[in-house]
Amino acid sequence: MKSVADLIGASLEVCAPQPPLDVALPEAVGCILAEDVVAPFDLPFADSAGLDGFAVRAEDVAGASSATPVELKVLSTVLAGSVEHVRLVRGGAVAIASGAPMPAGANAVVPVEATDRGQVRVQVKAAVRAGENVRPRAQDVEAGSVVLAAGERVGGRQVALLAGVGRLRVSVHPRPRVVIVSIGDELMEPGRPAVPGKVFDANVHALSTAARDAGAETFRVSAVPDERGNLMDLLRDQLVRADLVVTTGGLSYGEGDTVKDVLSPLGTVRFDFVAMDPCRQIGIGTIGETALFALPGDPVAAQIAFEVFVRPALRKMAGWAELYRPTVTGRVTRGWNSPAGKMEFVRVRLTGDPTAGYLAEPQGEPGARLISALARSNALAVVPESKTVVRAGDRLPCFVLDDA
Repeated sequence: MKSVADLIGASLEVCAPQPPLDVALPEAVGCILAEDVVAPFDLPFADSAGLDGFAVRAEDVAGASSATPVELKVLSTVLAGSVEHVRLVRGGAVAIASGAPMPAGANAVVPVEATDRGQVRVQVKAAVRAGENVRPRAQDVEAGSVVLAAGERVGGRQVALLAGVGRLRVSVHPRPRVVIVSIGDELMEPGRPAVPGKVFDANVHALSTAARDAGAETFRVSAVPDERGNLMDLLRDQLVRADLVVTTGGLSYGEGDTVKDVLSPLGTVRFDFVAMDPCRQIGIGTIGETALFALPGDPVAAQIAFEVFVRPALRKMAGWAELYRPTVTGRVTRGWNSPAGKMEFVRVRLTGDPTAGYLAEPQGEPGARLISALARSNALAVVPESKTVVRAGDRLPCFVLDDA
């Protein structure tokens, strides 16, 4: 029987970061940068106006106020994007748009609302200091600096920066393509009337969602019966579009469970019993260049096994440096008996904050596999293998599933 730590190591070994790919900005969103992005120029490229108004010499309007306005001659108008070279002289002003380059000789901008908006001569009703309402050259980005480092995730804010420094394309680790396959004669798609002897396939939907949350592009496959030929054909068909295949079900020793028989001749998938609850057994390996995880069919065990083993591997494939969920220490509100020799993952709801500490309230009976209890949870409390009795008030590490 393998430890959880051993199998986490094995899961990371079979998955490597996706090779860098040069993509257009829209395709980069959600991906991890595979390069340092260096600014080719200063941003702003010159001293520029921080707002609409009049570019002036601060010393010319030092005594300006509403009671004693200072009148200046309007020499020109400068708009954003202008390349005209304008020079300001003593006693003059230049009407200027926000973002426009500052005229030579000007050192401040008077807001338009602090003037009478004159077009030939303008009355300035407020004094400004040198540098006021001016964005200095390179205030935002300096030429030659790394504006985004390899390993950062590309989102909307990062796209704005990339576009702002002139990048249309960027090198990223593309999202892993993940195929989710549920196996079992008893499975049927949700949305149909319930049928005696059948169960709705929760795993394919839950694991597809979890894989997308981890940064993958996912493909769901309709449940396949426990039949060797169908399962082998399906897996071979799906390998062409998958960087990772996740199967659920078909791991017990029943006569109809065929996963091991099918996968054994196709690749290097190894099946091990794991000292963990829930989840007795898991398969990890490769088929050709494609990684594969075989998870149990029980929905609670499958989702927890995904969190423990598959999600970190997917994050590694997507290029993330941080592979694991954030962890906090929670004080449990009630006790339970934990299985000897197994690391137990218990559904809990965390409340509290970093200053006051966190309470961890178990959802449902810890040993029962209840998808309703998992849905109410926002964390998993981890009980070490050596601990068989958990008492109210005990402190356990909890990895956080969401921020709810």
